[in-house]
Order: sequence, then C-alpha cells, then structure tokens
Amino acid sequence: MKIPYFPGCTLYNKARGLDNSTRASLAALGVELAELSRWTCCGTVFPLARDNYMGMVAAARILAGVAGEGEDRLLTVCSFCYNVLKRVNYEMQHNLEARQKLNNYLEENYTGEIQVVHPLEICKEDVGFDAIQAKAGRNLKGLKVACYYGCMLVRPALEMGFDDPENPTVMEELVAALGAEVVEYPHKTTCCGSYQVLHENVLVRQRVQDILNSAAAKGAEAIITSCPLCQFNLDWLQGKILEQDAGFRQIPVLYFTQLLGVALELPRESLGLEQHYVDPRPLLLGA
Repeated sequence: MKIPYFPGCTLYNKARGLDNSTRASLAALGVELAELSRWTCCGTVFPLARDNYMGMVAAARILAGVAGEGEDRLLTVCSFCYNVLKRVNYEMQHNLEARQKLNNYLEENYTGEIQVVHPLEICKEDVGFDAIQAKAGRNLKGLKVACYYGCMLVRPALEMGFDDPENPTVMEELVAALGAEVVEYPHKTTCCGSYQVLHENVLVRQRVQDILNSAAAKGAEAIITSCPLCQFNLDWLQGKILEQDAGFRQIPVLYFTQLLGVALELPRESLGLEQHYVDPRPLLLGA
C-alpha cells in the first residue's frame, strides 16, 4: 500500500521523532509513505474569519496538487496539519464561494475529492488492529498508557469527522492491540493551551499540570499524542512545573507512533526517543 504523505514544517524541525517513527512504523506494517515532491506549509491554523479565503490557499494548493497526480488520499500525522487540510477540504466540498475563489486564484478545478487521512485511521481501517497485534514482536503488557487527543484531531466535529468527538477511542484501541493497559481519564480532549504558551506561560502551565495530574492519578506511566505542540507543552513544561511543585511526578509524553515502533521492535535510531525532555527510554527500553 502506497499513500501520498504530507509531513509538514514542524516534523522537519522540532518533531522529527514523529516523522521518523511514523515512516518507520507504517513501513513495518506494509504502508509506504510517498512524500509529496513540492509541498509547502499548510498554513498551520484554519482561518477564524469565514471569508478569509487567502488563509486557505496553501492547503487548497496542496490538495489540488495531490488530486492532479491522480491520487485519492493524502496522509498527514501532525494534528495541526490534519485539522487544516481536512477543514479546507470540507470547504472545497461544501462552500461553493470558497471553491470558486480558491480555484480561480490557483487556476485549478479542485472540488474536494481527496480524502485526508490520519495514520490512526490507516492503522484501524486499512491495516487492522488484529494484524498490528500479530506483527508486534514485543508485547507491552503491564505498561499503563493514557491517550491524549487534544483539540485538533476531533474538533470541530462536523468538519473533522474523526472518531467520537467527545470520547474518541481509536488510540486506546491501538494501545490495547499492543498489549498495554489503557488508562481512562477525563482530560484526553482538553486543550493544553496550544501556542498560547508563547505569551500566557503561567496559564498554559496550569492547564498542562491539570492534564498530567489527571492521567497520573489514574495510574498512567506514559502519555501518547499525535500533536507536536501538545507533545512539546506536556513534555517541556514539566520542568517548569517541578520548579514550582517539588512533589510533582514527571511522566513521559511521546508520540503514538513511537510507542507503536517500540512494540514493532524497530531500531532505536528510528524512534527519536532521546529527543524528549522527560526521557521515556528507562520506562520503554530499560535504558
């Protein structure tokens, strides 16, 4: 199986662990990711003004380019990229004015025919969790994992159409297939503060601490996510929290593809586990 792949800007910089582990783990499952040859930034955030069509140009160009190659799907793993591409695609399908203006500007005739997919959807619907369980050389039995979705994968529900917007379970299904124990906690779709960390550090630190404490109180030993910014906030801010609260217990926060790679016994260098602020290697690899 070969699927066009949009890595996005962050995965070429701060989130290389997500990029590398996504490519390696999906390859081990028989899914080849064909990186787009000429991709640009997707725009990072979907424009809040409904008539800000210029804010959709970058994503529309990417989608139209994939359609022009005769493809019918586009995969991306970054939650921000997935959100922007999926929502712009929805506009191209349902908003005639947006479609006309964007196509006129781009000199394209794109109507939203590309299906934007996430690796979690590929794991569930194309590969299958039973097949993943069979391929996993290492059973993660005994490891207690909390799944963190954040905002971008599930909201807004109509445009995203990703799992249950209030109680998504696809990551938990993957964790269970890998033999680990799923930790249920009430903050898995709570916003971590996102890019507000740049100028509202104290507020975001408190939100992050609430999320981490909630997972830890239920026994979680690790948290997995799909969002580079969520991973950064939940990981980096633990040092700041510890400075204010000596009793705070740190917890590794990693990408779901890194956990998948551990279960598939992929080479350590393909996982990027050494790049985290709270080192997950002692927990996952014993070193």
